Amino acid sequence: MMPLPYDASAVAQLKQEWTDKAVQVRPGRAEYARFAGRTGRVVTLNCNGKAIVDFSDGAWYDLPLDALLPADDQAATPYDPSVNSAQPLPSRQG
Repeated sequence: MMPLPYDASAVAQLKQEWTDKAVQVRPGRAEYARFAGRTGRVVTLNCNGKAIVDFSDGAWYDLPLDALLPADDQAATPYDPSVNSAQPLPSRQG
């Protein structure tokens, strides 16, 4: 967890480390149970140090870094960016 006030250089370093990484939510966090077993991609970090995560469901979620685990290669395969309804021409829309 990042202490307040947030240090811009620390956020920039975390942004470099986490951006475009495949992640999963840490098990045992009841408030994030809806993401259990799903792999997402960190789009970026916002100014308060939370990760903006895309789970390919058309929405982005800001989640604290301590709630995330880097996904291993086997878990990273389910992420399909073409499923996201925010694509210019999503394949799942007729």
